[in-house]
Amino acid sequence: MGKKTGLGQGVGVLFGEEQEKFFDCNINKIVPNKYQPRTNFNSDDLQELADSIKEKGVIQPLVVTTGSGGAYELIAGERRLRASKLAGLSQVPVILLEVENEDALLELALIENVQRTDLNAIEEAEAYKKLIDKFGYTQEETAKRVGKQRSTVTNMLRLLKLPDIVKDDITNGLLTEGHGRALIKLVDDPMKLHEIRNQVIKSGLSVRQTEKIIKKASFTKSPSKRILKPSVEEIPVSYKNSLVTQLTNRLNSKVFITQNGSRGKIEIEYYSLDDLDRVTEILLGEN
Repeated sequence: MGKKTGLGQGVGVLFGEEQEKFFDCNINKIVPNKYQPRTNFNSDDLQELADSIKEKGVIQPLVVTTGSGGAYELIAGERRLRASKLAGLSQVPVILLEVENEDALLELALIENVQRTDLNAIEEAEAYKKLIDKFGYTQEETAKRVGKQRSTVTNMLRLLKLPDIVKDDITNGLLTEGHGRALIKLVDDPMKLHEIRNQVIKSGLSVRQTEKIIKKASFTKSPSKRILKPSVEEIPVSYKNSLVTQLTNRLNSKVFITQNGSRGKIEIEYYSLDDLDRVTEILLGEN
């Protein structure tokens, strides 16, 4: 196929084009990539792609490497592979690359997936972090490898500082990457972050509206707060954090403790009516 394969910079950096082999492969011989950075596959989007594949076929080949037992391990294209199975295809076009070792497979899989698929912002950030942690790349080197601006990589990595609940919101499409970048400013004030996050989702606020609320919240961090003396009965932050961790692990739900002197409240999140029943059973000692 030569240069007509449309491969990204990742393949060009790690491998020469002369190593590419193009053929139609039995779909049942392709196994998923164990280093796949994508974790979220929307069923409606997959069905839409499957319908397109039924009509037009697989336009962009999958990228595979030789696996064990006559199988081929996927490097890039799991979304197309899943949609092709939905469409009932028995064969799909692939490009075979010979990968020398596990490190090379991991690196190529990460780079190819960042370049060739619509990863959500958290998945993309995790892929950059793996490249940096595993291969000791700087942010500059990571940006060059994936053909992005360094500022893009830096901004993506900052999203990983967000609490898990907000990262899940971004992954599930409840919040955008822009919302996440705005909320990062509140990572040192988790209760305020949680409060504004709820407000943004409940009211469907735009990124600009979110930024205004955060700016106002930061500006009004009252001088009066600074002159209030903490109550001697107030529990230490470290102890409160320990309680939050224990409760979260016990309930398998996000828990928040809001303190106001010796008083306060415990907030427990649930994600569906069934989940509410589950949490209630635990609290009532019925589980």
